[in-house]
Amino acid sequence: MDFNVRKLATDAGIFFSRAVQFTEEKLGQAEKTELDAHFENLLSRADCTKNWTEKIYRQTEVLLQPNPGARIEEFLYEKLDRKVPPRATNGEILGQYMLEAAKEFGAETSYGSTLIQVGDCQRRLGGAEREFLQSSSISFLTPLRNFLEGDWRTISKERRLLENRRLDLDACKARLKKAKAAEAKAAAVPDFQETRPRNYVLSASASALWNEELDKAEHELRVAQTEFDRQAEVTRLLLEGISSTHVNHLRCLCEFVEAQAVYYKQCHQYMQELQRELGSPSAVMPLNSQTPLETDVLQIEEVQPPASGTRNAKVLYDYDAADSSELSLRADELITVYTVPGMDSDWLIGEKGNQKGKVPVTYLELLS
Repeated sequence: MDFNVRKLATDAGIFFSRAVQFTEEKLGQAEKTELDAHFENLLSRADCTKNWTEKIYRQTEVLLQPNPGARIEEFLYEKLDRKVPPRATNGEILGQYMLEAAKEFGAETSYGSTLIQVGDCQRRLGGAEREFLQSSSISFLTPLRNFLEGDWRTISKERRLLENRRLDLDACKARLKKAKAAEAKAAAVPDFQETRPRNYVLSASASALWNEELDKAEHELRVAQTEFDRQAEVTRLLLEGISSTHVNHLRCLCEFVEAQAVYYKQCHQYMQELQRELGSPSAVMPLNSQTPLETDVLQIEEVQPPASGTRNAKVLYDYDAADSSELSLRADELITVYTVPGMDSDWLIGEKGNQKGKVPVTYLELLS
């Protein structure tokens, strides 16, 4: 193997010099170049950004995919640069099970027909969840991961390089200090050395040697200071870029909230539609397929409206009218209800102010 022995020896010497400087600093035996307050503030802000971004990223992963096994599988597919195979959501799986069960029990039965309605709703909920997961992964998770795996790695690399430059600079300062002390000691040799020519020559030679060493140390210090200043400027620019990172993450956060709002709105809409379907007697109890047992069970669970007269009722849930014959309701409001001859037992006539229309019994708490 071909390699440069001189370069290897130089690198080993630099590494040893840094190790000595770092150890002496820890022991309090060497001075350390301190960064200015603004730079230290940038470092602190960058570390804070990295730590909280990492926590938010990990917890968002758990929120979007609670199954740790599935997360590991997706991670491996990404590392292998392969497309993650499509995976059905829990809602879609539940909906499929309900539809298959309805086939076994009979779609014409009360239970079977209801299973079809609920199963179809669960599949739509699962589809909305899949769209939400995909949207959130692209608009929110990916930018956070790109920062942690891209920008932050670059910042960390430049910070390590800055620390090495700082150690080199302080090591040069220490060598210069030692060279100055030795040069001053050599210059302070007593004049009686003139009576001893040999010692005088040696003293002059040592003084010249230390002068040369002092010049070399001063040159190395200037070079180290220049490299440190240049690296500090590069690192400072990267750290100041954290502000633009915050702006980008703010935009991604707003998109994440928008995706959540759309998803929950869809879920609320699907569930309201399902409640309206199940609230109609024809949807829950087909007359041509009920058995006596089914009829008895369902009648026990029904909320019986008053036979005559008017009563007050408290609204339990929000209800949006499906057409002009119905009355929209809002949770916790009080209305007046009564029956009319020939009306379905699942519905009452409700009045609030000048508004009047049909309201479902299951959305009400009848008051005495």
